[in-house]
Amino acid sequence: MPNPLKYNIRKASEEDVPKILQLVKKLAEYEKLSHQAVATEELFKQFGFGETAYYHALIAENNHAGAVGFALYFFKFSTFLGKPTLHLEDLFVLPEHRKSGIGKSLLKTLAGIALEKNCGRMEWDVLDWNKPAIQFYESIDAAPLSDWITYRLTTDNLKKLATK
Repeated sequence: MPNPLKYNIRKASEEDVPKILQLVKKLAEYEKLSHQAVATEELFKQFGFGETAYYHALIAENNHAGAVGFALYFFKFSTFLGKPTLHLEDLFVLPEHRKSGIGKSLLKTLAGIALEKNCGRMEWDVLDWNKPAIQFYESIDAAPLSDWITYRLTTDNLKKLATK
């Protein structure tokens, strides 16, 4: 197990896009969704570091192994609270670096950002089969929202709806 004192968490820069994309592909493998991971470096640069940044990211680095984890997040707005919500899109730590405190450090850093931005909430989704992640989130007192169902429209469905 890596020494938890030998890594740091920092905000990602545009130069980190190749590292982020590599970790996203590892996440897709872990979630058995590689066929859906079609993002490119160009898209990550355009939407994370262009005129309008649609996402932000944190990188976890190990002194010897380089980038070993990341958290990608964005802000949405809660109409009921009248405050922003930090939405964690993805958090991933390479399997060989898990249980070393990196995931918790990423979440603690995100919690600090949420407080700094006066967010009323921090939210994320987890696949129902990912028991290690669920146990980890419950260990930090995160509560699942069992009364909400996530719905999604993909590009083809968006086009269909927009032209009705």
